[in-house]
Amino acid sequence: MNPFRLDGRKAVVTGGGSGIGKSIAERFYEAGASVCILDVDLPAANATAEKIRSSGGSARAHRCDVSDHAGVKSVFEDVIRDGPVHILVNNAGISHVGTLESTSETDFDRIFRVNVKGMYNCMFALIPHMKSHGGVILNMASIAASTGLNDRFAYSMSKGAVVSMTYSVARDYLSHNIRCNCISPARVHTPFVDGYLHQHYPGREAEMFKKLSETQPIGRMAQPREVADLALFLCSDEAAFITGTDYPIDGGFFKLHG
Repeated sequence: MNPFRLDGRKAVVTGGGSGIGKSIAERFYEAGASVCILDVDLPAANATAEKIRSSGGSARAHRCDVSDHAGVKSVFEDVIRDGPVHILVNNAGISHVGTLESTSETDFDRIFRVNVKGMYNCMFALIPHMKSHGGVILNMASIAASTGLNDRFAYSMSKGAVVSMTYSVARDYLSHNIRCNCISPARVHTPFVDGYLHQHYPGREAEMFKKLSETQPIGRMAQPREVADLALFLCSDEAAFITGTDYPIDGGFFKLHG
């Protein structure tokens, strides 16, 4: 047997144009899935899809602002028109740095709209379709959901909501053969991290990268591919007995930190 295969299945990956989402889309293609890449940045989504197609896979790109309820509904109607969707990976999200006092109402609403309502919008659009044949939903949470991080008030709020939504969906749709789990990474080395360091610590990028890496007890950040491997397991038949679970992938942060 060849484990962790997704042959004959269609997966939708939001935020699939870069970072973790891109790695998940590519990993799912390697496992035999056809992939629909949704991203607010259409050129980035197209680049991921083209890379998969050039390797012999099946991939389509769609521009999608997950915070737009009507827009999400329209995109998913288009995706479903091509055949059943078996897997949804809710990966699209944004970050924010700030305490409660330094988080403006505008910033708070923006984080909620993308990170919380965005996942609601995608699940709301897909679950009525998925009820007919079952499937898997995987949400991207964060260690910020379950531990206190400095200057991450709004971001932590949003990821706590992701975990709660995951538990609720898993419970409510058991009878429809829909599994729902979430992943909670610690820091992952993506282009976002490099851009953040360049913007906020010009000339000190290497120093700050080392400091952020050492926040994880294991001594480094995760690679996007490592998160994608866990995503593949949780969306495969090998994880058929797993639902309603928040999986940390954190280099020992939650249990060993401090």
